[in-house]
Amino acid sequence: MRIADRNPKDEKRFKATFLIFWVKNATIVKNCKEFCDFQQIFLLSYSKSMTEFATKLVESLQPISDQFKSLNVPEPVTHWGHPFFMGIVIVAMGSFVAISGWRSRTTTDPEVANKNKADHRKVAPLMTVFLATGYTGGLLSLVMQGKPLLESPHFITGSVVLTLLAINGAISLTGFGGNKPLLRNAHAYLGSAIVMLLVAHAFLGIKLGLSI
Repeated sequence: MRIADRNPKDEKRFKATFLIFWVKNATIVKNCKEFCDFQQIFLLSYSKSMTEFATKLVESLQPISDQFKSLNVPEPVTHWGHPFFMGIVIVAMGSFVAISGWRSRTTTDPEVANKNKADHRKVAPLMTVFLATGYTGGLLSLVMQGKPLLESPHFITGSVVLTLLAINGAISLTGFGGNKPLLRNAHAYLGSAIVMLLVAHAFLGIKLGLSI
């Protein structure tokens, strides 16, 4: 079609459409830029907050670290003591808690179910206490070795594990909301997810131990 044959209405419609398209895209670009700026500010603020928290944490743990250093603890114990004992907790207690919990759900024998429920209720809280204690011990080990805190994926997975354990424990303490099947299922599957996360946490710990 020649320019002379164009309909003036079509040209106005095309220009209006193009203008709307341009304004919308300009708005999208502006919003993306604002979001990126906000994201950058948030990340910088988060990083600064975590650095300040890590500094305060080191200061609070340093006296304890100095006491342990005065005992002349061998370097291999300081370096690998935490992963060794936490590995025992994860393998022995973690597997026991998971197996006893699922046995209590899947068995058709009431006596076996009750025994496994009782075992699960006894060991799960102890495992949580050991893991929380080991979490603190891991931080202390890093302070003793003069390594930075709160920066590794191992720290992140450990924090997530403790948070999920607290949530799962709270579900159990409520009596599963009046023995609701939904909460019982949530407790079981969340517990299984925690065990799998603990396995990943252990591998990340080994990786961290080999890198420092």
